[in-house]
Amino acid sequence: MITTAKRLDVIEEYYFSSKLREVRQLASEGKPIINMGIGSPDLKPSQEVIDAVVEAMKDENAHQYQSYQGLPELRQGMDDFYLNNYGVALNTVTEILPLMGSKEGIMHISLAFLNEGDHVLIPNPGYPTYTSVTNLVGAVPVYYDLRESNNWEPDFEALEKLDLSKVKLMWIGYPHMPTGARGSLQLFEKLVAFAKKHNILLVNDNPYSFVLNDNPMSLLQVDGAKEVALELNSLSKTFNMAGWRVGMVLGNAACIDAVLKVKSNMDSGMFYGIQKGAIAALKSDKSWFESMNVIYRKRRILTEQLAEKLGCKVYKEGVGLFVWAKLPEGITSAEKFIDTILYEKSIFITPGTIFGSNGEGYIRFALCVKEEKVQEAIDRFRN
Repeated sequence: MITTAKRLDVIEEYYFSSKLREVRQLASEGKPIINMGIGSPDLKPSQEVIDAVVEAMKDENAHQYQSYQGLPELRQGMDDFYLNNYGVALNTVTEILPLMGSKEGIMHISLAFLNEGDHVLIPNPGYPTYTSVTNLVGAVPVYYDLRESNNWEPDFEALEKLDLSKVKLMWIGYPHMPTGARGSLQLFEKLVAFAKKHNILLVNDNPYSFVLNDNPMSLLQVDGAKEVALELNSLSKTFNMAGWRVGMVLGNAACIDAVLKVKSNMDSGMFYGIQKGAIAALKSDKSWFESMNVIYRKRRILTEQLAEKLGCKVYKEGVGLFVWAKLPEGITSAEKFIDTILYEKSIFITPGTIFGSNGEGYIRFALCVKEEKVQEAIDRFRN
């Protein structure tokens, strides 16, 4: 028997990978499953994006290997997108690197900067991949608390009391996943100052800026942020292109170059047609975001009604693709709560515990379910 690498001892299979197998099995047995757990947009990209991909198939170089840095016009599209929507100007050669999804960037950044034993500041609650990738590269997760009482923002007094001597990297993400906390430019300014003070690479994971959010922000808007920061962004949620795997990392030029060293040894460039589709998506005007948010707003209203039907208290200030809700008084286990609903009502909701210990007592609903299905879920609790 060939043994696996020791690094696998420190991680588990991604929650959604294993749990969705169970959900699919229930569906195959005839259960009328309504999946409100995972944030995979069910809506289509714009027709302009689809047409751009189809047209790209006629180009003579469409099926060849592509540049590790992406097409120049794709990087220009990303630059224009940041300038038009965030007021951030970037160098298209040195400060932008297209990715096959921003999740890829989490691994590449970690491989580029973390040595075994380095410490990494990770939000609790937060995206589970930060922890798993940190463990995979042999670094040490150091969790910092986010709590509703502080609007899911870091407590800087508590951060300063941590042993920061070995901290190399800090993950943040606003709008926050899973809670939907907006963040603010004032918060970003504090985070940049903290990173500079302690010589920490600060990375903002920013895929939810335009979903139900009237004030999109970038960490790179802060003066001096590029000295210590990178930002990940993605077309997955903004343009309904999750399965296309298009993301980007932007910011500090030397850091981008380090990430490119890793990336160029991991893939052979993004498919040409997908790049052309991404270019078209990045040209979308505000009417695209407005049309998507009309749909998501209706879904959110219904999803909040469902949460309240379950006796939960909704975090009303949240933006983005999810509804975050506190469990009813007396309920101590989010996982038992959602399993009961799954087995008895055939509705899958995500327990807050998969995002960290501070997620205990909370559940998360994704807004990737059509209105009639959300209404059907509500109706199942009337019987």
